[in-house]
Amino acid sequence: MIRNWKSIGLAAFAAALSLSTSLADAAGVLTIGRREDSTTFDPIKSAQNVDNWVFSNVFDVLIRVDRTGTKLEPGLAESWTVSGDGLTYTFKIRDAKFSDGSPVTAEDAAFSLLRIRDNEGSLWSDSYQVVDTAEAADPKTLIVKLKTPSAPFLSTLALPNVSVLSKKAVEAGEDAFGEMPAAASGAFIVKEWRRGDRVILEKNPYFWEADRVKLDGVEWISVPDDNTRMLNVQAGQLDTAIFVPFSRVEELQKDPNLDVLIETSTREDHLLINHEHGALGQKEVRQALDMVIDKQAIVDTVTFGIGSVANSYIPKGSLYHYEDNYRYPYDPEKARAMLAEAGASGLTLDYIVNAGSEVDEQIAVLLQQQLAKAGVTVNLQKVDPSQSWDMLVAGDYDISVMYWTNDILDPDQKTTFVLGHDANMNYMTRYTSDPVKALVAAARLELDPKTREEMYIEIQKMAKDDVHWIDLYYSPYINVARKNIENFYQNPLGRFFLEDTVKN
Repeated sequence: MIRNWKSIGLAAFAAALSLSTSLADAAGVLTIGRREDSTTFDPIKSAQNVDNWVFSNVFDVLIRVDRTGTKLEPGLAESWTVSGDGLTYTFKIRDAKFSDGSPVTAEDAAFSLLRIRDNEGSLWSDSYQVVDTAEAADPKTLIVKLKTPSAPFLSTLALPNVSVLSKKAVEAGEDAFGEMPAAASGAFIVKEWRRGDRVILEKNPYFWEADRVKLDGVEWISVPDDNTRMLNVQAGQLDTAIFVPFSRVEELQKDPNLDVLIETSTREDHLLINHEHGALGQKEVRQALDMVIDKQAIVDTVTFGIGSVANSYIPKGSLYHYEDNYRYPYDPEKARAMLAEAGASGLTLDYIVNAGSEVDEQIAVLLQQQLAKAGVTVNLQKVDPSQSWDMLVAGDYDISVMYWTNDILDPDQKTTFVLGHDANMNYMTRYTSDPVKALVAAARLELDPKTREEMYIEIQKMAKDDVHWIDLYYSPYINVARKNIENFYQNPLGRFFLEDTVKN
């Protein structure tokens, strides 16, 4: 381990020392090292953790998920009631203010909910089509009427992307808001966004729980290279860092100045497949690819045994996960024969790899070697993580390993995003299946828990048979913090509770 760390060399060491220490050393300002830079501050226009995890610091939602990641609790809505027919929800908005001092009103909440449903730029529109109307009965009473009863509706209100925004601030300039939100409803305000470098947040004095917030500010600093990011924490250039490589856990745990934080997560890593590219549109070809990938070898080699083999898009421990879902056997010879029968012998694939991610690069090499056993040639294309998302959206890839963490408790969110044929093209895979699409829609409306569970089990079976993507492994969140940092915590849905973090 130490040899690998030292092999980073002078260039990386210089990069570590180049980090500004003025704010890192400042009392009450927490620095967090992460891979990617933010992409926007308009919540409806992103589906990436790099954004959502910051949105949760800057904006607040009507209903939150608690620290355990297992139940809902009041947010900007201090209470709510549901009509007997399950169609009308009445929310009482608490006495809260935006960062510009203006009150948070039911009109702002209605505007935010209808905007995520109707705005052409919304990536989450499909999840909110069940909303018929959203109106302010008075400044503190929001009434939402649904088109049909919806089991996941309350859970969807905890999604960071449906945070309550200032109607006035957004309507003053949507593009400008996405660059620098003029009003925040959460614990922190965006002071500055230095693109490609860092996001600088300040404590929001008008936040309704301002007394709870101990930090004066937070800096989310982009350090794409994993090893450099870890070196920065060890050298005291960063207070904390996320995405600790599996290979560094044991070494960092021995450092008396650090705490390695391993938290329960809903993370699943998977291989995305572009179904619109040639032979990849054939189910038999995708099944063959699944059979030639040795997932246990990936878990053992890349995660050092910390992860576990995934068998479903719904992660282990989450609502309606189907533990007995089918697992394709590892059989390279049969995979080779299946490819030949499908007319796909000698298949060549372009594989987009997030450069700088030790884990992604290790997986890429392993998959390249494993797929070769079935006669598949894989061309690795390393790109900056900030570019890979745009390439997925454009369909400019054949395969790519990505990951997902749930943002809400209900499986509808991820199911809609990856299988529901929504605006995201089933997580950019371009997978299509009318029976799956119909079942996803029906499961959203089913109110009986047992029946609904049976529907999600069937969805998991159908998705696995179609190989909408290839499930690889589940793993915990692994973060690191210096000893003077307390309560740097991430719940299973990925939310950082920076309201409670202390820098001593």
